[in-house]
Amino acid sequence: MQQPPDIDQFADLAEAAFNELPDGFRRMCGNVSIRVADFADKETLDHFGMTNPYQLSGLYHGVDLTQKSVSDPIAFPDQVWLYRKPILREWAQRGDVSLKFLIAHVLVHEIGHHFGLSDEDMHAIEEAAG
Repeated sequence: MQQPPDIDQFADLAEAAFNELPDGFRRMCGNVSIRVADFADKETLDHFGMTNPYQLSGLYHGVDLTQKSVSDPIAFPDQVWLYRKPILREWAQRGDVSLKFLIAHVLVHEIGHHFGLSDEDMHAIEEAAG
């Protein structure tokens, strides 16, 4: 049985998945940074009312593009967090997709929040795409 990727290997997979997204999509991401951690921190989980750290596989942290203004003070770069262990667990449970595909799916979902899309918007887009 193959060992799951460690955090550095997982970050490499996330970077590769991001680099395979369409050029226009990547350009629209601007200075979004992709971060990887094993789990969301307690403060984040508490914010969402979650007690099980496996419930959260990714998070967009920043101000979405629909809310930004050129007059805003300079802020930290927006971040997309990928949580390795919840993603690995989902991948193992599903068994029907590659890990890179699942990472890309979570990544695109969180970047969707950067564009100002809600979870409902993204689910509708996914359903329409089949």
